[in-house]
Amino acid sequence: MVVRRLSVALALLCGLAAGMAASFAEDRAIVLASTTATQESGLLDHLLPIFREKTGIEVTVIARRADEVLDGARRGEVDVVLMHARPQEEKFVADGFGEKRFDVMYNDYVLIGPKSDPAAVKGKDIATALKAIEAKGAPFVTRGDRSGTHGAELALWIVAGIDIAAAKGAWYREVKQGMDAALDAARTANAYVLSDRGSWIAFKDRGDLDIVVEGDKRLLNQYGAMLVNSEKFPNVKKELGQTFIDWLISPEGQAAIAGYKVDGQQLFFPNAAKSGG
Repeated sequence: MVVRRLSVALALLCGLAAGMAASFAEDRAIVLASTTATQESGLLDHLLPIFREKTGIEVTVIARRADEVLDGARRGEVDVVLMHARPQEEKFVADGFGEKRFDVMYNDYVLIGPKSDPAAVKGKDIATALKAIEAKGAPFVTRGDRSGTHGAELALWIVAGIDIAAAKGAWYREVKQGMDAALDAARTANAYVLSDRGSWIAFKDRGDLDIVVEGDKRLLNQYGAMLVNSEKFPNVKKELGQTFIDWLISPEGQAAIAGYKVDGQQLFFPNAAKSGG
């Protein structure tokens, strides 16, 4: 009887310890909402184990379009946001949903197209390239999904002086999916498409596609991180979330970002220090 009671007590203690361990692990965890580019490029798979080893904090990632990232954050469903749609990010903070925005890193957009370049756009001027594509009705694939990349593309049509809503025709093809799907559709249709450089480097089945326009300053793609406002949403893990942001903009985090490469090519370039982060 004594042995049985000891066994029951031991089992209860083990169960209690396991529950406490699970509770502690949950307490040391945050939810990060980010755009699909950081996930599909493999960057987060590279960064998060380094951060976990350093701090013991687990990070669960929800990868969505830019508008969906912010919609979830406005409902208090996540702790930290990492994305590349600066005007939307700044409005998010101005509206009181985010505490502060920090520059983290950048890469750039590139215009991808057939190596034969049927619209003769190869060069550095993105506005001239888009004008030529529209004038010739050359096939162009758009994500059409309200992502950060889609927003950047729409802004570039405006820079080119083109009302794409009025000008689009059969040549302008919406996929309403992520960057990999858009690149694959462009490969299949031998079409032009705007991509962030990281997604292009990570994309393997390129077919006859290549970079046709790059180097225009208007193609800069800046990423920022924000802590969701804990005063508005008490469930937000402010201390742990800020620890993650602080690590991202620290020399160690910035070096980890710079160290991520695919086929020897760097996908993202840290710039927190340059922006005062």
